[in-house]
Amino acid sequence: MQYLQWIIKGMAMGAADVVPGVSGGTLAFILGIYQRLLAAISQFNLTAVRLLVRGQFKSLWQYVDGTFLLCLFSGILLSIFALAGVISYFLHYRPVPLWALFTGLILAALPQLCRSISWSKLRLLLCLLGVIFAVGISLLTPSELQPAIWMYFFAGAIAICAMILPGISGSFILLILGMYSHVLAAVTNLKVSVLALFIAGCIFGLLSFSRLLNWLLAKYHDASLAFLIGIVIGALYRIWPWQWQSKLYLPWTYPSATGDTDMLLAGICAVAGVMIMVLLLNLERWLGKPAVSDIKQHLD
Repeated sequence: MQYLQWIIKGMAMGAADVVPGVSGGTLAFILGIYQRLLAAISQFNLTAVRLLVRGQFKSLWQYVDGTFLLCLFSGILLSIFALAGVISYFLHYRPVPLWALFTGLILAALPQLCRSISWSKLRLLLCLLGVIFAVGISLLTPSELQPAIWMYFFAGAIAICAMILPGISGSFILLILGMYSHVLAAVTNLKVSVLALFIAGCIFGLLSFSRLLNWLLAKYHDASLAFLIGIVIGALYRIWPWQWQSKLYLPWTYPSATGDTDMLLAGICAVAGVMIMVLLLNLERWLGKPAVSDIKQHLD
């Protein structure tokens, strides 16, 4: 059952990664697997290479937490390939319900996130800085270009850093770089050579950036979590569904300002997002594993 939980959580991360403005790292952080993921990725080092060269495959698998990574990334890839077409449709034709779903997911998790650390004035300040950082990233203007082939590697390396940072969407970074539509087209059309180059860039960026984040969480645990919680809160600015021409609205005032007819569906999706997050947060208990009292216990 533990393996099934990891696959399901990976699927949640994959679905988030496809949407510009939502981060798979946010879901990993919320679901209590963030530091374990960073620690496992950071284990791909010289020691791992030596174990590989010596043929100690069992020791290597245990050293890099292979079963956890295999289940998680299987879920991520399954979700990306299964949902890329559906999410592309909603992004183009019904964006408000899609954003409402992810807003519901994050809002449902915020109380548990905020209970995961002991707050102080310094940590509140770091949380505020995290909010400002996330909003600042959200205000950047997306661009579009015709990429050279080498740019897929560069885009993968940059985007993956954002994907594992809660609140900062790798897909949105691809939008800013002008690469989002090209990468999504490569996934949809299975352009193997382009995807291979993009994945190589992702691996390079992932192995580099994960070490920094893992070190920060090990040395400055609660301070780092406070900043990350701020980033998650700030990300709501980017994905808030009820906004028009850079102005945010309350759900019940949005129709009068825009004439939008998707309000009922958006409300249903927001409630569905809350329910999905409750299910995800209670996977351990409902699938027969002992419940974990809070996220901090997952990370310690």
